Amino acid sequence: MQEEKQPEEIEQSEKELIGLEDIEALREVLSEEKVKAESHLQNWQRVKADFINYKRRSEQEKEEMKKFANSVLICNLLPALDDLERALSSIPPRLSKLPWVEGIKLIERKFHTVLEAQGVTPIKAKGKPFDPNLHEAAMSARGKEGVVVRELKKGYRMRDRVIRPATVAVGSGNGEKK
Repeated sequence: MQEEKQPEEIEQSEKELIGLEDIEALREVLSEEKVKAESHLQNWQRVKADFINYKRRSEQEKEEMKKFANSVLICNLLPALDDLERALSSIPPRLSKLPWVEGIKLIERKFHTVLEAQGVTPIKAKGKPFDPNLHEAAMSARGKEGVVVRELKKGYRMRDRVIRPATVAVGSGNGEKK
């Protein structure tokens, strides 16, 4: 004979069913919260990576500023150096051994030493292939095509950056010796 369930047992069974439904609901909520947590973690990781990149870029910009802080001042002094070099090159040979001329040559050498200490070096142009990154063509002249035949104004670079391109005359291929 089959026993009838007592009201207490029925109530217990209902509670178990409700408990199972609650467990399923909790599992569903837990699953949703796991998805949210994963999304928050990914967002946090992305923001962290962005911040690291920002910090690195900031440091690089600071280093660039340190390296090239004097470049404006140096660019403003280069025309004076050009004038000094032109003046020295126009001195007649018979006067070149006079003490005051030697003094001016010493000043020019000191000028170049100071520039080199700041990482400034002249760009070698004459006889080199024309490079628009290093040279500024002012005219064409007789000579090997595409090669710098004359330097009109010295160019300079500061470390790896061109601060003033060399103004040059580029060979046109006319009158070239074969």
